Amino acid sequence: MTTPTCNNAQIAQVAKGFIDATLPKADWTHAAHFAALLWVLRHRPDLHPETDMPGLIRAYNTATGTENSDTSGYHETITLASIAVTRAVMAGKDSDQPLQAILHQIMTSSLGQSDWLLAHWRRETLFSVEARRHWVAPDLKSLDA
Repeated sequence: MTTPTCNNAQIAQVAKGFIDATLPKADWTHAAHFAALLWVLRHRPDLHPETDMPGLIRAYNTATGTENSDTSGYHETITLASIAVTRAVMAGKDSDQPLQAILHQIMTSSLGQSDWLLAHWRRETLFSVEARRHWVAPDLKSLDA
């Protein structure tokens, strides 16, 4: 999934592949991260993203040969920031609005740029070991801004 012009079935396929750790690593793109999160928020009320996504991401990384360490793999601050902004986008949507439309909105906004977090964090802060291990608040601009 490299483009915001996907359909709801593709979003579901990406999300389910992520959750069961069968999604090919090459398909785990920036758009796929948001697609999986949107699908989880809409279709998996049994999952609480803030507490369940870290384990799912670590398991997916392990299954695809990505080490979870102080320099690679799971990143707590990026994960929680992504969840927060995705929740904010979804809060303004009707529950029947197609996920493909919401994903398109995300991917055509500043969030669609892989470096969107650098508007909120200094690079050295965001890519610190502390931010990878634990939530570190934005040091440039709040996520609400």
